Amino acid sequence: MSLTPLTPLTPRELNRATLARQLLLERSPLSVPDGVRQVVALQAQHPASPYVALWNRLGGFDPAGLDAAFAGRSVVKATLMRITLHAVHAEDYAPFRAAMQPTLYGARLGARFAETGLTPADAARLLPGLLEFARTPRTSAELRAWVEAEVGAERRDGAWWGLKGYAPLHHAPTEPPWTFGQRPSFVAAGLDSLPTRADSDPHVQEALRTLILRYLSGFGPASVADVAQFALVRRTAVRQALAALGEAVEQLPGPDGTPYYDLPDAARPDADTPAPPRLLGMWDSILLAYADRARVIPPAYRPLVIRRNGDVLPTLLVDGEVAGVWRPVEDGGGGIEATAFHPLSPATWDALAAEARSLTALLASRDTTAYRRYGHWWAKLPEGGEVRRL
Repeated sequence: MSLTPLTPLTPRELNRATLARQLLLERSPLSVPDGVRQVVALQAQHPASPYVALWNRLGGFDPAGLDAAFAGRSVVKATLMRITLHAVHAEDYAPFRAAMQPTLYGARLGARFAETGLTPADAARLLPGLLEFARTPRTSAELRAWVEAEVGAERRDGAWWGLKGYAPLHHAPTEPPWTFGQRPSFVAAGLDSLPTRADSDPHVQEALRTLILRYLSGFGPASVADVAQFALVRRTAVRQALAALGEAVEQLPGPDGTPYYDLPDAARPDADTPAPPRLLGMWDSILLAYADRARVIPPAYRPLVIRRNGDVLPTLLVDGEVAGVWRPVEDGGGGIEATAFHPLSPATWDALAAEARSLTALLASRDTTAYRRYGHWWAKLPEGGEVRRL
């Protein structure tokens, strides 16, 4: 007996699945830690971005709740996926870190570290002492001084650059308004040991399977390329992990025939499900979690919002897709300046204005100059966009 072929997923169905799992179709009543666990990982290069991300996703979001989660370490900030800073639920840190072990090893104990004359064996020798020193929060200056005492002044900078990204360290809260200031401090993550650097290490393989299941829960359905992009791990390792997961995942046909993977019975809303406008912060995870970023970013707009140096601007999300950018207004009473890349309806502008009033209140309670250092990108936007102050 032949089985009825599955209908291929459409791009719009993929979009709506992402929005649903990322709590962007409707704000959720979840607590801050549970909300972070649901969305898997919040990009945290800029201290304000995890706060803006949760404001977009949680109903009645109180930034003090994220302050408390960071202070109590139920949510932690660390170098993880794509070797960038993410905020994740504390229970996810260990498997995510283990899955990233080969990538972090290669990226942080590679050429630049080797230029100091140090080897990965030297890093393994240094790690226990470094983590013991960082059992209580330490500033970068204090940790650099510790490294200098161990390897000498001429090797200090390269050694610390490598160890800072490779060692299992959390960022320690430093200062308001966003818990973390521009001068980071670090504290040991409390891991008992690290797996080897090899993809074949059973602990790495198990951790990668856990990461994939967590990723699909927050970002699925997804292709092998999407998973590899999210975690910056080899596609071969992703394929092997998916095969090992067996019936824990299901395979679905994608829009172009590419196999997509998802959790069985995971929610996939109809393509015509309404998607309310949102004001996403810099580096919002949905913009970067896929190899095929057209799921959320129209290809023509990608170079406008993702700059060549990797900066990802705060964006307007309209009907589930990027439609422009926004920035705080610092003079004349504040507010949000929104630039739309194509015409928007009056109803959409009204909805964006309502979002802007709420976001302005959040920024007023913290820092109305958030993202100011990135303002130079607005001069490089093409002419013709509609600009409104909300």
